Amino acid sequence: MSSQHPEPGPGQALRAAGSTATEALPPRTGAERSTAAAGEVVGVTSRRTPVLLAVLTLVGLVLFGLNAPDRTVGFRVSEAGDLFRVPDLEVGGVVWGWLTVVVLAALTALAVLRARAGRQLPRWAALVFGLFFVSGFLVWVVGSSRTPDVSLSGLLAGSVALAIPLIFGSLGGLLCERSGVINIAIEGQLLFGAFSAAVAGSLSGSAWAGLLAAVLGAGLVSLVLAVFSITYRVNQVIVGVVLNVLVSGLTGFLFATVLESNASVFNSPPRLPRFAVPVLSEIPLVGPIVFDQSVIGYLMYVVVALVWFALYRTRWGLRTRAVGEHPKAADTLGVRVNALRFRNVLLGGMIAGLGGAFYTLVSVSAFTRDMTSGAGYIALAALIFGRWNPIGALLASLLFGFASNLQSILSFLGTPVPSQFLAMLPYVITILAVAGLVGVSRGPAAIGTPYTKE
Repeated sequence: MSSQHPEPGPGQALRAAGSTATEALPPRTGAERSTAAAGEVVGVTSRRTPVLLAVLTLVGLVLFGLNAPDRTVGFRVSEAGDLFRVPDLEVGGVVWGWLTVVVLAALTALAVLRARAGRQLPRWAALVFGLFFVSGFLVWVVGSSRTPDVSLSGLLAGSVALAIPLIFGSLGGLLCERSGVINIAIEGQLLFGAFSAAVAGSLSGSAWAGLLAAVLGAGLVSLVLAVFSITYRVNQVIVGVVLNVLVSGLTGFLFATVLESNASVFNSPPRLPRFAVPVLSEIPLVGPIVFDQSVIGYLMYVVVALVWFALYRTRWGLRTRAVGEHPKAADTLGVRVNALRFRNVLLGGMIAGLGGAFYTLVSVSAFTRDMTSGAGYIALAALIFGRWNPIGALLASLLFGFASNLQSILSFLGTPVPSQFLAMLPYVITILAVAGLVGVSRGPAAIGTPYTKE
């Protein structure tokens, strides 16, 4: 028997595990299969998309068209010290507002026609719609402020800075959930990473020691999550929530009893160095974002690329996706499901710890009670919005960072729009995305289900 049916080799086993996992999923229609390539993303829902676009077009008509600011709006691209000057962008509020409305209406009509034909809206059309809607919103809200002028490079650079901890948190959660383990504890991992970085950096006098401590501290939180959710098969959502509350209470207690009264010893970490690439950092718009970052900022670009490559181009990535989709098939073909899940949960927590270190080694240089302010939950929303794909999680995190930074800048400009509405914007978009109005978002099939070998 053994000679007639030899054991499959590692490559054959992995390919079979991936194919078995795919076969275990519900069958898709031809239209769905055509748009489900990268990251197992199901395409834009034909019937819901025109409704959503029509609502957004109506909002654009009321705000950008009928209430367009009757003044010129300026966007500064270059700043003093840039390698070369780029003329400022100046647009008329009324002209750009009505142009935006016309483009939105045309794309909505295209979505209606495609939906009636049973076809998907092209991705380029959805991208153009989003870009015009965001630009129309910016022209309207900046033109309505007391100072209708804003630095575009400062807006984008600040957005990336605010998004860095969200990106690390969403990538850490992605590794867990791609393996089949729900990670609600991203908030606790970020918070304990920030606490560990502050204490270790202060005691050692080294920001690098603080960075290492943040990785290990968040990894410790992940260890508890892995032990209870994988080894003891406790409900993963409950474990994650309990860990968040535990870390919040523990760090709050230690802050009040130790750090606050001895700040010079325990809560004065040095900052990580910031490196500006000569010449390249002076390029307008792009330079400050890409080539003038802290160590953690550069690490963010590297980690995103590594996670994407490892997840979709390596044997480990195939195994990870297989145990997240069909763990029984992967186990049958030689993959140690729970061991792989355990390691991935630990690795995900360590990555999230880098985001926690950003708060105390780059942003504030001191730890305060609950300083992450729910960033872990925002990272989880970005992970879902990004459809469990590293690039999608990156873009969704940048959206949250953009909205947060825009809220701060517009408050200084004196916009009539309440800041609470600006803060609500990314959450509303996330709710629409998760509800399936801008595309069906399907997580790994085995997520949240403990695996027991039979």
